[in-house]
Amino acid sequence: MAVQSDLSAIQGLLFDKDGTLLRYDESWGPVNREAARIAAAGGGSELEERLLDACGMDPVSGKTRPDSLFAAGTAAEIAAGFVTAGSPLAVDALTVELDDLFVRASDFSVAVTDLSAFFGRLKARGFRLGVASSDNERSIRETARRFGFLEYLDFIAGYDSGHGSKPEPGMVLGFCKAVGLDPSQVAVIGDNNHDLHMAASAGAGLKVAVLTGTGSPATLEAMADHLLGDITGIETLLPTRERA
Repeated sequence: MAVQSDLSAIQGLLFDKDGTLLRYDESWGPVNREAARIAAAGGGSELEERLLDACGMDPVSGKTRPDSLFAAGTAAEIAAGFVTAGSPLAVDALTVELDDLFVRASDFSVAVTDLSAFFGRLKARGFRLGVASSDNERSIRETARRFGFLEYLDFIAGYDSGHGSKPEPGMVLGFCKAVGLDPSQVAVIGDNNHDLHMAASAGAGLKVAVLTGTGSPATLEAMADHLLGDITGIETLLPTRERA
């Protein structure tokens, strides 16, 4: 695990959403099962279980595989995975249904910490803040409203926001453009390798992995500069700085 030394250079924090701000299994296990039920279109429990497994979730344990479609894919990518695995629905129509489901899912999400207080403290320290997710932008905004941190965000990007999708660098570069920072001044915080590869491809100054999602030390430590139990560790990792 490489370690970034000049942490004082970091002025912007770009967070993943699911598995990073929200606990993945508690928040997304039931949603993934409902997504498979929709995709099966009445085809029965055997098909639903096959669709779950194809997109990365063990239908018995409920655990999601690191870097699988459920862990890191967009609604369109998950829909395509379902269709390849046997869903009788068209990819485009299924994508719309999944996007709507994922927006509704914010009502049942479980936050890692008090996100309003957490983002408020980071904003008070002068950091520019953003969220970059493989989910759609509407779902990100709904989550931020529900947990009370929308007002602290300088940037929001979903797969449909025009910045491309992970692990491409576009979301990081879009954040940098929006807040006037160089990528070397930005820390990217996420729970899987799509986040870390996105950070690396953009030249981000710091790659931080957390263990509240689908990743594990074994899958994350090779790419991460720092590995934290959860996002609250970022507060002690980064030095105190004056508010800009």
